[in-house]
Amino acid sequence: MYKLVSCLRSYSAVLTGKSCFRPGLSKLHLASGALCQKSAFKYPPTDLPEMPPCNFQPEEYKGMSKERMMEIRKLNCNPMTMKVTSYKKPVFVHQGFMQWLWDVDGRRYLDLFAGVATVSVGHCHPKVTAAAEHQLRRLWHTTNIYVYPTLHEYCEKLASHLPDPLKVVYLTNSGSEANDLAMLMARLHTGNFDIITLRGSYHGGSPQTMGLTSNAAYKYPIANGLGCTNTMCPDVFRGLWGGSHCRDSPVQTIRDCSCAKGQCMAHDQYIGQLKETFVTSVPSRIAAFFGEPIQGVGGAVQYPKNYLKETYELVRERGGVCIADEVQTGFGRTGTHFWGFQGHDVIPDMVTMAKGIGNGFPMGAVVTTPEIAASFAKGVHFNTFGGNPVACAIASSVLDTIKEDGAQQISLNVGTYLMTQMAELRDKYEIIGDVRGKGLQIGVEMVKDKVSRDPLAPEAIAEIFEDIRDMGVLIGKGGVYGQTFRIKPPMCITMEDADYFLAVFNKAIHNYMEKR
Repeated sequence: MYKLVSCLRSYSAVLTGKSCFRPGLSKLHLASGALCQKSAFKYPPTDLPEMPPCNFQPEEYKGMSKERMMEIRKLNCNPMTMKVTSYKKPVFVHQGFMQWLWDVDGRRYLDLFAGVATVSVGHCHPKVTAAAEHQLRRLWHTTNIYVYPTLHEYCEKLASHLPDPLKVVYLTNSGSEANDLAMLMARLHTGNFDIITLRGSYHGGSPQTMGLTSNAAYKYPIANGLGCTNTMCPDVFRGLWGGSHCRDSPVQTIRDCSCAKGQCMAHDQYIGQLKETFVTSVPSRIAAFFGEPIQGVGGAVQYPKNYLKETYELVRERGGVCIADEVQTGFGRTGTHFWGFQGHDVIPDMVTMAKGIGNGFPMGAVVTTPEIAASFAKGVHFNTFGGNPVACAIASSVLDTIKEDGAQQISLNVGTYLMTQMAELRDKYEIIGDVRGKGLQIGVEMVKDKVSRDPLAPEAIAEIFEDIRDMGVLIGKGGVYGQTFRIKPPMCITMEDADYFLAVFNKAIHNYMEKR
């Protein structure tokens, strides 16, 4: 029998190799009650392993009833709250610890969506919680009109994680706010107005950033984002061009490829589309290009190798600056690098970030060059809450914790394992079209069939999504058509957690295929 280990010991064991659970193995309880070990995909999908143990004990919930919460949600919360609620029977979250969430009934869930890729090092991580408590006892709020240590300690620490000349930090409260600010800075610095983004991108929901976002679900029928133009997304799975060795991922697409070594026809074609945008849709001089190193809401879409590198060159030739939106890819999530842009061998002129920066505490940032910052100093920019002492203390602790816990290495190890195992399921099931990503930024695109690559019907996606939740795992959805499952957990999950999810996903797909 296996020894019960704590959540904290489990996630640290990924790096030390001392976990009492071997990668690729799960406890399997057969119908007879017997216990045995089997590889993640060598047992029938009708059987399900036991959920990995955790000895954290949540508090007993004694609050408002579920019925009353739903009444208030419908009556007093804005209508969008109901519209975005996941699941037919919502998850009523009560407490969290590391990779786990508990609902008001005491049921435990393996959280593989991390509050939309936001909880970076773990729910209520003890180190980060201690830093927050320490600062709350000292000083809650002051602003930049005074000089206080936590702001300066954090700005120096954050800047040290970025290459030269990215050394000037502006702190905000969200990713939308950071991107909004970056738009303004780019236009002021260049003296140009037009900004280019990729189709399927998501850069925020403010009136300005709505123009950057290229997804109809997040658009309103009002004038927004004047001067924003989108170009074809270089999606090597769903797009017009793609092959079998286009992207920087442990798993490539199922598409055929006849490119010679060192050549990529998909790259050339998508760059051609960008050049077409330059000559048809924007002036000869532009302000900026916004790009996520890997699309987040768009469904973990990856581009052909060197696409961003050549894009940056073309943008700079036209007077624009290059902005990397690291809201979902930053802080080690991609595994190979601390920042997603580093995997593309580029250095942006500005980097925007949020979500994982504060492990769920509201915070965002823009980091840029001294030259661009000087252009922005012509007016007065003031942010009441940006860089407040509590946010800075928490974010500083997050940076320390990523390093101390080896979170980036966990992302690489567990994420690579998840993707390579998911690729086996892709080869097994006709409706799994693509598995992609880097580290713990993973997308699984569902299709009607592998020939057409048409999106699987929303009803089918919902059925599988609900089934996964019913088995105790929370994931997300994304993609332009809502056809991609998003797997972006806290960077503290273990190989054992990965095996459990693989078994759950296998069973959910099997259940759907049997009904179909």
